[in-house]
Amino acid sequence: MIIDVHRDANCGCCKDWISYLEDNGFAVRDHVERNMRSVKQDLGVEPRLASCHTGVINGKFVEGHVPVAQILELRKRSDLLGIAVPGMPAGSPGMEHGDAKHAYEVIGLTRSGQDEVLAKYP
Repeated sequence: MIIDVHRDANCGCCKDWISYLEDNGFAVRDHVERNMRSVKQDLGVEPRLASCHTGVINGKFVEGHVPVAQILELRKRSDLLGIAVPGMPAGSPGMEHGDAKHAYEVIGLTRSGQDEVLAKYP
């Protein structure tokens, strides 16, 4: 599976998320961007869903530190424009720092503009 990842050149956790994807069988096309705000806007990422990097798979956005399980689910869902883990929660893929783990949700954005919680992580 191929995923395009758009990121800022100075983002270390973005590189960690890319490594996580590659370790889980994804082929990553890494795009270093000057203006991530513009990238997000062009892809339809709502500001409330924003994180540091934005992936694109099959024309849908994957915003932030989304686990592989939800990326695979996204590929099967025609009703979603994309999915997101807003912010940068500790313990999410690419944000592992010791034993720190913050609760977070994976949110899907439907074609009608509604949020749908796809998964919750402790």
